[in-house]
Amino acid sequence: MDLGIAGRWALVCGASKGLGYGCAQALAGEGVHVVIVARGAEALEAAATRLRALPGAGEVRAVAADITTPEGRQAALAQCPQVDILVNNAGGPPPGDFHDWTREDWIAALDANMLTPIELIRATVDGMRARRFGRIVNITSSAVKAPIDVLGLSNGARSGLTGFVAGLARKTVVDNVTLNNLLPGAFDTDRLKTNFALAAKVQGRSTEEVADARRRAQPSGRFGNPEEFGIACAFLCGAHAGYITGQNLLIDGGAYPGTF
Repeated sequence: MDLGIAGRWALVCGASKGLGYGCAQALAGEGVHVVIVARGAEALEAAATRLRALPGAGEVRAVAADITTPEGRQAALAQCPQVDILVNNAGGPPPGDFHDWTREDWIAALDANMLTPIELIRATVDGMRARRFGRIVNITSSAVKAPIDVLGLSNGARSGLTGFVAGLARKTVVDNVTLNNLLPGAFDTDRLKTNFALAAKVQGRSTEEVADARRRAQPSGRFGNPEEFGIACAFLCGAHAGYITGQNLLIDGGAYPGTF
């Protein structure tokens, strides 16, 4: 399927690896010009090189910056002639016990996973509406649908973003600007491996044992891969998805057991 977005410009955050890279890869494969942002310059340049080598890829620009800071957002936006597609993505806050979290911990989580996406939406959505095309996709977490006790910082911050998006999405769709959230479950990323290592330390087991137990608990019998996640993102960013807005698409291999 031709998604009808070749030649559009996309700003993809946290795109040097993992799910953010998967999204950038799928968009670049559709002929979208992409501006990728991440803090690690070396990994980011390596990602940009791979994207430029994709058949049919458009222009690829890399911005090494911290998107959670005003300076980082300004640098990223300055490299994107116009933002037709915005993919918000930031690493989740660390797991732990809520008794141990300080006010500063909460503020950092809110800043990265709620306020930064809102700031980027605010900076881009009016231009999208004026041009009568825009796609905003926020990568949140399956914990928005089924909260995970040790991820309280993420549960709170990402749920706040979800509520904000639900209200705004109904106002912008009249101008062909949609806002949706992708809720990943267990995907084969560095973040998942880090969580396994932490769990292994607490449980007194090996990382491999923890990973294997989690894999066997998945109805799909496997973890997701960033490429398939990116394809789902690209579809929501496509010209044919203009009637989908304010939705939370859970991508977890069937792990969530509910009907709704």
